Amino acid sequence: SNVKKMDIHNLTAKDIKKLHIWLRALIQVLYFLFIPSVYTAAFAGVKYIFTQIGAGEKVAMTSFVTVLVVICIYTILFGRFFCGFACAFGTLGDAVHALYLFLCKKCKKKPVLLKKSWKKPLSFLKYAVLLAIVLLCFTGVYGEITGWSPWDVFSMLRSGNFKVGAYWLGCVLLVLILAGMVFCERFFCRFLCPM
Repeated sequence: SNVKKMDIHNLTAKDIKKLHIWLRALIQVLYFLFIPSVYTAAFAGVKYIFTQIGAGEKVAMTSFVTVLVVICIYTILFGRFFCGFACAFGTLGDAVHALYLFLCKKCKKKPVLLKKSWKKPLSFLKYAVLLAIVLLCFTGVYGEITGWSPWDVFSMLRSGNFKVGAYWLGCVLLVLILAGMVFCERFFCRFLCPM
């Protein structure tokens, strides 16, 4: 047989890195295809908890809260596995950025990337996003605001629902986030993710 067998005991550091990249991509694609709503469900748990607290209501163990608790426990035990492997939005960002780098390489152009000096100040933005969402939920305003969430637009598009006309602000924000994903690896995760 002329089939070359791969001996995992004799892999070079470069081969191990390539294997890791391919395994991660495979896991990300599987989560993206078969369980894309995990992020949305966990985020719905956060919104539910603060909406209930703001309304002075009891917080029940809903399916959304259960997903949030499981992800929190899993993250405490195993680190950011969810962010790096299971989050559909993070997978989208990785794919967009990888496609941009691939196109730059094919066109023999140097990729334009986000300046390092911008990364530290931008990293605090996710806390502002979380604080705004918590305050909106706590005051009961969040439920009245529709059409502004890029996560809702992403979930709708991912599920094949293209009737996003009422979500024009969410569409604009999603396009801006996608643009950021082009120029910075894990842009959403680093700078905007409230989770």
